[in-house]
Amino acid sequence: MTPAAARAIAEAARIAEPELLKLQLASEPSLDAPKPGNPISHGQLIDVSRLLKKHANKLESHDGDASVDYRLDTLLKGSQVYNPPPPQKKEPTAGYKALMARLRAEEEAREYDRMTNPRPAAETFSQRFPSSSFDQPISIGADYTVEEDDVTYAEVHRQIILIINVLVSIIACSVFFWVAARHWSVPKRLGLSMGGSGIVAIAEVVVYSGYVRRIREAKAMERKRPEVKEVIESWIINGGYKQEKKQESLSSISKDKTDDGIRYRKGKHR
Repeated sequence: MTPAAARAIAEAARIAEPELLKLQLASEPSLDAPKPGNPISHGQLIDVSRLLKKHANKLESHDGDASVDYRLDTLLKGSQVYNPPPPQKKEPTAGYKALMARLRAEEEAREYDRMTNPRPAAETFSQRFPSSSFDQPISIGADYTVEEDDVTYAEVHRQIILIINVLVSIIACSVFFWVAARHWSVPKRLGLSMGGSGIVAIAEVVVYSGYVRRIREAKAMERKRPEVKEVIESWIINGGYKQEKKQESLSSISKDKTDDGIRYRKGKHR
């Protein structure tokens, strides 16, 4: 309730108190003893403004002050939304108080137990199992050596040698073209040297790609060839050792069939 609204309500009570009392509803704040800061609903402000407008001819100024302004915008100026205070919390029951007291006592007992009986420090594997063997390479942060892979190192060595050979070929060809065209001008010699070295590099790449492709195709064809195995010996568990066949071993000489080009080992053929 703003000062203008409090003054308007007091003036309405003076000139038309019965009508003002009819505006008072049970569900709305009381308009008795109006003063700034008291709660008032928006509907009550509208009703007060209409009531004063209806009795505008009865409004008078007191003690030299201006007459009461009954316009709604004047009554609303400076007002704020009223937020009622939160309701008081209910008093906890006796059972709730007893439960909280018991929980606090248990927590204090556990905290005291942790203070008087601290937990032991975390043990390492060697402290926990002093007689057990421990694989050092799998320990966290331990330095360990990996066995050298001969195949990997051989492949890396071959690739390095190949790169060196290609570079040597390109440099040698560029030097040869530069020396061979020594009677030409420098731009022509430079163009011939760079062009020739580029052609040599392309040729080296093409030759190496063809070599790799042929190796890949040969491996694929080798995997496609069927291998026929032969039973050499067999054992009977209950009857001891029994030799069923004793012929040639698997390393016998194989012959190639001329009709389909498939290699068969000596023995039963498909």
